Amino acid sequence: MLFWGIFSSHPEGTFDVILMDIMMPLMDGYEATRQIRKLDRTDASSIPIIALTANAFAEDVRHALDCGMNAHLAKPLDVEKMIHTIALSL
Repeated sequence: MLFWGIFSSHPEGTFDVILMDIMMPLMDGYEATRQIRKLDRTDASSIPIIALTANAFAEDVRHALDCGMNAHLAKPLDVEKMIHTIALSL
């Protein structure tokens, strides 16, 4: 089951934040984010979605934000930056 299906099968408020990889085999993180944002539930539009990707150019960051993600973190991850980004998102 794709993540947006897992998200939609759990009660609203189950998840606090989504760390979304961009490069996935069946559906990339951009499309998964779009699918989550289109779901008919209140938390679909408000849950923080943070991109995790090795693609770190300015256009990659812009693409993540344009598709509905709240933040972008480049790999390899800086754990302190990740914790800070999650804290700001909550």
